[in-house]
Amino acid sequence: MSYVFDNSPLSVLFKNFYRRTFRSLWARFDELVANGEIVSTREALREIEDGAPDELLDWAKHNNKLFAMPTAAEGAFVARIYAVRHFQQNIEQQKLLRGGKNADPFVIAKAAVEGRAVVTMEQFKRNAAKIPNICQHFGIMCLTLEQFMNERGWEF
Repeated sequence: MSYVFDNSPLSVLFKNFYRRTFRSLWARFDELVANGEIVSTREALREIEDGAPDELLDWAKHNNKLFAMPTAAEGAFVARIYAVRHFQQNIEQQKLLRGGKNADPFVIAKAAVEGRAVVTMEQFKRNAAKIPNICQHFGIMCLTLEQFMNERGWEF
């Protein structure tokens, strides 16, 4: 399984799992990044640039190939997400509240197009337009950071 990371689990990793303390976690994580099993999107990088922890921002700058520009196929999938009225309204409201930056549909689209799972800290909420709701609607696997670690069999 390979993964598309949203900004939120990256922030949690860098805020709570210090590299010098959780060395084996970071060795495994860095290996997945190096192998291309973990990717993200340019839009997630833009969210990181708007206020992530300094260590995450520095790491993102050094791993900028991880944050790919959306492809035409991904753009087309974003259009499919927006075609669902409920998702369009709520995502657009989120976008306006955040000053125009919203990686959510691009993270989902990358996962859909590339056959990957989404990793996010968002939780499924009934009748919401959260990442897990949209993933469920389109049949895309969606995991929290803890579920990702459990799926990988990581124990520390």
